[in-house]
Amino acid sequence: MTPRRGARQKMSFMRYLKYWIPVLLWMIFIFWMSTRTFSEQNTALIVEPILRFLMSSIRPEVTDMIHNTLRKVGHVANYFVLGFLLFRAFRGGSKELRIPRWALSSFFVLVLYAASDELHQSFVSTRTASLHDVGIDMLGGITALGLSALLHLSHKRPG
Repeated sequence: MTPRRGARQKMSFMRYLKYWIPVLLWMIFIFWMSTRTFSEQNTALIVEPILRFLMSSIRPEVTDMIHNTLRKVGHVANYFVLGFLLFRAFRGGSKELRIPRWALSSFFVLVLYAASDELHQSFVSTRTASLHDVGIDMLGGITALGLSALLHLSHKRPG
């Protein structure tokens, strides 16, 4: 092995880490969000007092609706970020135009991770697993993939 080849392999590995470490860190963050710490009961302890402070006459059913909506928006946002990071990682700085490959690979990982996240929640006593939540997760992920593809295409247009 020549030093030049070893240096190229090291550079390739460092480039690989540059794109995949953020994906791994975000997946760990999502996993943490699926623990007891972020159960509905615990987040209600934060959201409901804030809502009552902002709107003292708010009805409990409205508070519950807002709380539930915020939780679902959290699903969309978390998987939007994951979808964006996955697209970026599969692209890996490539100058080639392989958007369908990057998007499909990202989509496959998104589906697997969203399903495994719900499976994880089924083992947490204060959480529930839901195929509905997988769909909400995918909404965020697919939106990010579409936006990533459009942004990539817009930067690749000839002058």
